[in-house]
Amino acid sequence: MHPTPPAPRIAIVVDWLQDYAGAERVLEQLLLTFPQAEVFAVVDFVPEASRGFLQGKPVHTTFIQRLPLARRLFRQYLPLMPLAVEQLDLSGFDIVISSSHAVAKGVLTGPDQLHVSYVHSPLRYAWDMQHEYLREAGMARGLKSLLTRWLLHRLRLWDVRTANGVDQFVANSAFIARRVRKAYRREAEVIYPPVDLSAFIPSAAARGQAYVTVSRMVPYKRVDLIVEAFAGMPDKQLIVIGDGPEMAKVRAKAGSNVQILGHLPFEAMREHVQRARAFVFAAQEDFGIAPVEAQACGTPVIAYGRGGAAETVRGLQQNPPTGVLFEEQTVEALREAVRQFEQHAARITPAACRQNAERFAIGVFRQRMAALVVSRWSGLQGEVKSGVTGFKPIQPKAL
Repeated sequence: MHPTPPAPRIAIVVDWLQDYAGAERVLEQLLLTFPQAEVFAVVDFVPEASRGFLQGKPVHTTFIQRLPLARRLFRQYLPLMPLAVEQLDLSGFDIVISSSHAVAKGVLTGPDQLHVSYVHSPLRYAWDMQHEYLREAGMARGLKSLLTRWLLHRLRLWDVRTANGVDQFVANSAFIARRVRKAYRREAEVIYPPVDLSAFIPSAAARGQAYVTVSRMVPYKRVDLIVEAFAGMPDKQLIVIGDGPEMAKVRAKAGSNVQILGHLPFEAMREHVQRARAFVFAAQEDFGIAPVEAQACGTPVIAYGRGGAAETVRGLQQNPPTGVLFEEQTVEALREAVRQFEQHAARITPAACRQNAERFAIGVFRQRMAALVVSRWSGLQGEVKSGVTGFKPIQPKAL
């Protein structure tokens, strides 16, 4: 009998760990899928009370962890992060899974190691969104702007070079797969991030007449656009849940038909979403978890039809629909979407919304990631055993 080969040693690399948000939820499910894995990060400043998702695993970090003021200002060390992530010694591992929205995909691996990179997005502020980020940061002009642009230029060169070290790209949406293709000229498998649908369920309570949006008050979320649109439709009610630096701007645009509730406890927020006439979403997100959570509650969604929402919400042209998609981030386009929704609301059922949300369940993510990693690892093992030498291009897969 042939001895059973040892289980592959797995490393999971993330950009940084600060709290329990979207990227950390992906890491949590990767650890549940690959429980033998070790965790690596540029820095780890997750508070002790929030570390449960790490399941007691230690986190191996880089020299940036020990630099002055890193806990509060680690993002200011972005120019050093490419160097830092390359110093992580992963030579003792067979499989490396990077979960990357910045630099994690740049880790160094060898020819007999498999590197699968789950990409939340290529660095947004270094690629197509550079000019928008510089404007929002007040650095459109001046010496600081020139220095930042030069640093981002250098970062783009490094980002493209390190794409060559990835054996398999995985994108969190088809939108991000297109961004991967544009930045790296590589194809990516699409595996949507895991959404905990158990926390969002339809309610037996009667649905109300108010529209609801839940969001951080930051510029790209376009909560101001939603509020302005509804302020011009005084016969319709809007409830706004969330807080952030744009709060004053949002309040200034609100009419008497708009309630701004600020931050709410989870249960109260969920009840508003469950009872909403529809959930309103105006951001262009890489994936966008909020529309999926709303649909899990059986609630229709009115969303800007770009980015992830175009994939997670079934518009009126689909059967069965789960919402309405509007094509421009303008007040008039959103108002027209609300009019279309009210005209076709009877076609959108809570059951269809919930069924559509099930496509993004945790179990789907874990099953697809496990199958992909096992398949690619088996393929690499076959190449190693057969003595394949030289570069063998990865065959692109159609999206």
